[in-house]
Amino acid sequence: MEQSLDPRAAAAYRNDPDAPAAHDNNQVDSKTIWQVITASSVGTVIEWYDFYIFGSLAAIIGPVLFGQSGDLTKSLLGALAIFGAGFVVRPFGALFFGRIGDMIGRKYTFLVTLLIMGGATFVTGLIPSYDSIGIAAPLIVVVLRLLQGLALGGEYGGAATYVAEYAPDSKRGYYTSFIQITATGGLILSILVIVITRKSMGEPAFKEWGWRIPFLLSGFLVIASYYIRRKLHESPLFAKAKATGTTSKSPLRDSFVNPVNRRLVLIALFGVTMGQGVIFYTSQFQAYTFMNAVLKLDIVDSSTVLVVAMLVATPLFVYFGSLSDRIGRKRIIMTGMICGALFTIPLFYGLKAYAGPLTEITPATVDAAGKAVPAVMKALTPNVFMMTVLTFCLVLFVTMVYGPIAAYLVELFPTSVRYTSLSVPYHIGNGVFGGFVPLIATSIGVWAAAQPAGTFANEHKSLLGLVYPVVIALICFFVGMALMKDTRNVKLMDQ
Repeated sequence: MEQSLDPRAAAAYRNDPDAPAAHDNNQVDSKTIWQVITASSVGTVIEWYDFYIFGSLAAIIGPVLFGQSGDLTKSLLGALAIFGAGFVVRPFGALFFGRIGDMIGRKYTFLVTLLIMGGATFVTGLIPSYDSIGIAAPLIVVVLRLLQGLALGGEYGGAATYVAEYAPDSKRGYYTSFIQITATGGLILSILVIVITRKSMGEPAFKEWGWRIPFLLSGFLVIASYYIRRKLHESPLFAKAKATGTTSKSPLRDSFVNPVNRRLVLIALFGVTMGQGVIFYTSQFQAYTFMNAVLKLDIVDSSTVLVVAMLVATPLFVYFGSLSDRIGRKRIIMTGMICGALFTIPLFYGLKAYAGPLTEITPATVDAAGKAVPAVMKALTPNVFMMTVLTFCLVLFVTMVYGPIAAYLVELFPTSVRYTSLSVPYHIGNGVFGGFVPLIATSIGVWAAAQPAGTFANEHKSLLGLVYPVVIALICFFVGMALMKDTRNVKLMDQ
């Protein structure tokens, strides 16, 4: 039943310049929805771009900002650990910004997250090297990564909630799926900027100072995005809740102390987002790290494989989001989950097979200090086409679990605590379980390689780390099948 407006709240609502023209999300015109999607998506793409360039440049950033130790494996693991630290704090960002979003509003919250994220990325490009300022360099990087993680923790929930609360009930999966494209778009943008910069200035200059350009570029992108976002109005459903006085006064308590809502949060985490997170980061980021660090592909070849695969698969985010409006969210998400669990390792074996044998392009030597310098190996004959096909299959699983997930999470929780309740399980699943896939998988591979001969077959050592995401995806599949209730076309006005 429609709630009646408190007279004073109604007057304040009418005088609010940010108030939308309609309360009912089913009455908002499509032009307004597309304006909302465009503004939200542009900003979110930039935020994902900011977040990904650090991970994409981990192998180069490591020696510069963590010291020229000469041990590339340790510097890479150190950079990946700092990259992972940004993921760990994402749930705390979800708590902090989710509470603000549920109490003050969706619009202003993700304006703040955009500025924090962009500012931290821009400053990263200005950090002096370890050789110049010593231990201060990695400490500054840690602080900036934590700020990025906090900001990203508030970004996705705000953008997904904002779009969903504008979208009509019957097309929520379709409209929110465009937000799901932004993570892939941000990764593609980061790779393109890095490759173009790297190839235009040459490898020596890029490693010395050119790696800073992608970070500095984000400053200009964020200013443009902020200008677009600040023109948006508050979402219809939140504006109505604020006018009727039905916003939560304690979103954290209502989300996690209330037993009914707490159970939904736990189902969302262990039955959906945990598995979605590991599939997402394995299929895209770990695949890219694997091609570069293990298979030794040229940066252009590995980037071509991943970017083409993601571009071809991108329309499927929208397809599966739209399909979930017709047949429900659960069966699509769970199908992608079990496919990711069953086929990820075989597909990585395929990538390894089609990369071709490694060729020594620089022989092993001894440096001036008498320390052995290993030979530089490179895959010179990769089958780029087949590797792209296999990577597309990996990304296909991502589109199935990720395309409908925003609509599912939005429909799971009431308007009063939606921002908080949605953001926390999403960012624990993606930040903690998914974000550490590269570090855990790479660490297990390094550990396996150091074991005595015969412990593991050589062809299995580099792939042993994939057991982690596969086990997590399987657990999530069984929990989701048992406890997850299907949702579609939920009437948000009634919540």
